[in-house]
Amino acid sequence: MSRSSHEILASARTIAVVGASRDPNKAGGSVPEGLQRRGFRIIPINPYAETLFGERVYRSLLEVPDKIDLVDVFRPAADAPEIARQAVAVGAKALWLQEDIRSAEARRVAEAAGMEYVEDECTAVIASLYRMRKTAA
Repeated sequence: MSRSSHEILASARTIAVVGASRDPNKAGGSVPEGLQRRGFRIIPINPYAETLFGERVYRSLLEVPDKIDLVDVFRPAADAPEIARQAVAVGAKALWLQEDIRSAEARRVAEAAGMEYVEDECTAVIASLYRMRKTAA
C-alpha cells in the first residue's frame, strides 16, 4: 500500500529542490524557504545561483554529496523524466512534482525504481495543512 503525500513529506528531512528560485515571489523561492523555516533541510538545485536560502547551490542532483529523502520539482513537466532519472541515480526516496506538474514518464521512472511519487500537489500546502515542524535529530 502506498503512503499519502502527507506521510511522504512527514518522513522527509532533507529535500533537494530542483528549480529553486532566487525570486522570493516565485513558488520555487517561497516554498523552499517556508519548508526550511519548518525545519526541513533544503538543498537548492539551480544552474545560475551560488547560494540560496543560506545553503550552497548545486547545478544538478548528480552533484549533491548528501543523502536526499525527497526531490521537490519546480520545473516544467517536460523536464520531469530526466529529473526522475537523476533522483533514482542519487538514491532519493521520493519524487514530488509541485502543483500543476504531471508526468506519466516521471511516474514510471520513479515507481520502477521503487521510489515514492507525488504529483500536482504543493509541499507548502501539505506542510501547512498538517502543521509540520521538524526538530533537530
